[in-house]
Amino acid sequence: MGEILVINSGSSSLKFALFDVSPGAEPVDLQLRYRGHFAGLGSQGRLTLKDGEGRTLDVASVGPELGEVPEDLDHDTALSRLLAWFEAHPDLGDISAVGHRIVHGGRDHVEPVRLDGTVLEALEALVPLAPLHQSYGLAPVRALAALRPDLPQVACFDTAFHAQQPDVARTFPLPRRYRDAGVIRYGFHGLSYDYINRTLNGWILPAHRGEATAGRVIVAHLGNGASLCAIRDGRSVASTMGFTAVEGLMMGTRSGSLDPGLVLHLILQEGMPPEAVQRLLYKESGLLGVSGISGDMRELLQSEAPEAAEAIELFVYRIVCEIGSMAAALGGLDHLVFTAGIGERAAPVRAAVARGCEWLGARLAPTANDAHATDIAAADSRVGLWVIPTDEERMIARYTAAELAGLDEVMQSRLS
Repeated sequence: MGEILVINSGSSSLKFALFDVSPGAEPVDLQLRYRGHFAGLGSQGRLTLKDGEGRTLDVASVGPELGEVPEDLDHDTALSRLLAWFEAHPDLGDISAVGHRIVHGGRDHVEPVRLDGTVLEALEALVPLAPLHQSYGLAPVRALAALRPDLPQVACFDTAFHAQQPDVARTFPLPRRYRDAGVIRYGFHGLSYDYINRTLNGWILPAHRGEATAGRVIVAHLGNGASLCAIRDGRSVASTMGFTAVEGLMMGTRSGSLDPGLVLHLILQEGMPPEAVQRLLYKESGLLGVSGISGDMRELLQSEAPEAAEAIELFVYRIVCEIGSMAAALGGLDHLVFTAGIGERAAPVRAAVARGCEWLGARLAPTANDAHATDIAAADSRVGLWVIPTDEERMIARYTAAELAGLDEVMQSRLS
């Protein structure tokens, strides 16, 4: 099948990964060759590149096409450099397809889809539902279509994993005409949840406990963007994010859930224009807003300022409260999984969340937690506690390979 390039584009970054699919291999047999990250695009451009074993490479040594990254490097130029690198090095293989992370699929796109003009137009119509994410995910699609028009491109959606949630979990208490118009709870971070769900059921539990299925699971995707997902028998049944990616947990710079009356107050009483409110909720709130120091958990954990401690306390409090909500949707809890940057690397945050969940039967093993072990539950814990690194790019590559092979990967994965 050749090589599959995965693109995960954000407002100031472009992540990529190159996977090899050997001839005759099953689509899921994907070997990571390179993983890279253009960061600070448009202001302080920089590139990190790692090989398939996770070793950081000297960018200059792998080819002049990548070369020295200028500070004003933009998305299109970064993408052009990436393609030039592949074309100049035949040993990298031929790219047979590109898989993209697209944040919003709306109601119609609930599984990966090959991109064409009609699909792209439909996805661009969803930009108002994810204004700070959707356009950046779609921009590389158009750029690649211009550079390599014959190269198949596949969209993989963050909303798709939640598409089978029950109606009661997706409906807002608004007049029915709004639900009919698509104003529902979509949920996000679905590619991460899909990967964690497969990994927990296919590798972690059989290896550690010999269990075939996980039962009732809450996954805590804790990064700059943060959310929880309740999964029962491999299917999403509830999520803290809903109509937009600002609902739910407190995040790095996003507020999470607020009283809607507060938003009305800001507009009607404080006279804030909608654009200023949007900036407040997405860019100036969360850990950054409460601490006044940073939206980066690493900096807050190292700070001795009381404002930093207050921000961390509120972050944990909101997580624990929402875990209670997710456990109610599940009718109990068998496993709690931590993933993403904070979930994978911030042991003090995991410990605080676990303490808040002792009423559910969670008991943490401090030594294992401090060592960032996979299994961090104490022997007497009634709830499995796990740390599982997520890999959205591998999930995208898997779906892209399946799409090229003509397989209904979504249904097959959920039946397996």
